[in-house]
Formats: sequence, structure tokens, C-alpha cells
Amino acid sequence: MNKFLNDLERKIGKYAIVNLTKYIVMLYAVGYVLQLAPQSVNITNLLNLDPYLILKGQVWRLVSWVLIPPGSFSLLIIITLMFYYFVGNGMERTLGTFRYNVFIFGGMILMIIASFVTMLVYQVFFGITGDALGMLMFRSSGAFSTYYIQMMVFLAFSVIYPDIQVLLMFLIPIKVRWIAIAYGIILAYQCIGALINKDFATFFAIASQFINLLLFYMSTGKLNHIRPGEIKRKREFKSSVKMQPKGITRHKCAVCGRTEQDDPNLEFRFCSKCNGNYEYCQDHLFNHVHVK
Repeated sequence: MNKFLNDLERKIGKYAIVNLTKYIVMLYAVGYVLQLAPQSVNITNLLNLDPYLILKGQVWRLVSWVLIPPGSFSLLIIITLMFYYFVGNGMERTLGTFRYNVFIFGGMILMIIASFVTMLVYQVFFGITGDALGMLMFRSSGAFSTYYIQMMVFLAFSVIYPDIQVLLMFLIPIKVRWIAIAYGIILAYQCIGALINKDFATFFAIASQFINLLLFYMSTGKLNHIRPGEIKRKREFKSSVKMQPKGITRHKCAVCGRTEQDDPNLEFRFCSKCNGNYEYCQDHLFNHVHVK
């Protein structure tokens, strides 16, 4: 995964959008202004992600749905967007502009795919076609929004910075990891409930973003230790090296100081962006301050 992203960054990394979160929040602001239009003109119905109407020629819906903000305008929404801006900028600084762009646009592409898969399921497995399918997809299009993408941005942030503390309700200090676990359980419950109730739009919308989160998690290298090739490499390495004197380690993280003696499953890598031979464990390879 990392090799693929590195190759892709070398080829098209220069096109990545710097400070992408700022532009997303600006798009939401435009969406709130559009919501001020008279009730007789329902802007949302003209912008939402409706695959049935896209195939009828309304191709602008492939892009316009990102203008629909996640909820009606309120003080809580303002606070949520400010927090989202903080989280998004933190992720961009840690991952780099290109990889953050890949995560956001990957979520959008998967959401579009989810909408078409939903329509295909209704057609193939339930035999719904024509105007009935159009009405069904029109009612379901609300599920295909940026809300779940935002949620996954926060869950990805918690993967990188699990121990950061925030003030819940501006009063209770709590680590990000516990909020993320609660959100993850809620989303998983909604996803399973949607499948049971045959609400395939919600099911595929949430599932598509969990796939994006899984791909992000894989790109951090946290799953390298379970790859068959990596397991074989470790086995061959242990059988080929000589015994190390007691108390001397081969690897040591420059951030937390952990070695292979603390956890034999830890992965260590040198950072190509740091000046010098600085080695980091898998938990700090992507979220350390580069030594210049």
C-alpha cells in the first residue's frame, strides 16, 4: 500500500490541494447560503447524489452533492465544523497534503460507488425498475452525504493521535480514542441495523467509508506484522542472525524509546525525510516531527 501511494505521489503529488479542509468548510458555507432559497425551490433535490438521475443525464450530481452540509445551520454545527477544521489540518500536517487528499477524495469516490451499488442491488435482487426505482433512489439519496466522510476523518485522526485530550461538552477532559470507539460502535450499529431493515442506501454509505478507513489503516503499516510475506521474513531473519548479547537491542524508536524487546511484534523503519539515521516504531513513523 505504501509503495503504491509513494509511486502515485511522485507522479501526481504536485496536484494535491493544500489546506483541503478549508475549502471543504467553504463549500459547506455555500451550501448553507443555498438553503436560504425559497421553499418552493428545494436546492438539495437538485444537488444530491442520485445515481438514477445521473444516468438520466444530470451528471453534475457527481460533484454537487459535496455542497450539501451535514445538518441544518446552528451553533452546534459551527462548533462541529471548527473541530473538523482542527482535525483535518492535523491530519494533513501529519500525513502530508497528498495522502490527506487521497483519504478525502477516496471517501468521496467510494460514496459515489456506494450509491450506484445500492441502485444495482434494488434492480438485480428486488427487480425494481423504472419510475419506482427513481422514487426509491430519490428517497434514499439523503444517505449519500459527506456526514459519514467527516466521521471517518475523525476516526482516522484518532488512529494517529489516540491520546489527545478534548473537552467533551466543554467540561469533561477525555481522550480522543474513547470518543472514537463510541462513534465507531454507533456507526457499526447503524450499519448493521440498516442491513437488517433493508435500508441499503445507509448500509452501503457507511460500509464504503469503513472500507476507506481500513485502507487508511493499512497505509499506516499497522497491519504489516500479519502479512504472510512479513511473517516469513521475520522467521527467516530470526533463524539466520546470531544471538545478540543480552541487553543490546537492534532497534529503538527515536520518539518513545521502545525496542524489539518491549514488543516482538513492533515494526521499525527509518524515516527518509529526517536528516540522519532516525528509526521509528510503527506507531510513530507517520506522526513524528521530522529532524532537519
